[in-house]
Amino acid sequence: MKRTAKAFWEGDLKIGHGILSTQSQVLDQTQYSFNTRFAEGIGTNPEELLAASHAGCFTMALAYALSQQKFQPGELNTTAAVTLDMATGSISLIELELSATAIEGLSFDGFQEIALQAKTNCVISKALAGVQIELTVSYR
Repeated sequence: MKRTAKAFWEGDLKIGHGILSTQSQVLDQTQYSFNTRFAEGIGTNPEELLAASHAGCFTMALAYALSQQKFQPGELNTTAAVTLDMATGSISLIELELSATAIEGLSFDGFQEIALQAKTNCVISKALAGVQIELTVSYR
């Protein structure tokens, strides 16, 4: 399986701008620029897209892991926060915050163990080997 995305950029870093498009067209000439990355401009940025990618991948990996353990997942809501360390120019931390409805027959400790395994086994987590990834779980 191969997925594609395209980036176009014109101009220098601060004044220039670009567009991003994905194969699925969910992003279709979506604006990105210095301001959308380092300030509050309208558009997206690589770190926001990485956060969305990681949140989606982890949540799907968790649903799969729960199903493999014969549990029927309810609501799984994940927020991912990506920290860009400006001094090193690298991603230094990704914080995954999971809120889930309780599953009959599965304790908090059991759920948290499965969630930690999903974090480790998520394809995006694997791609980010070397980046600190923290998981906080709320099980209600």
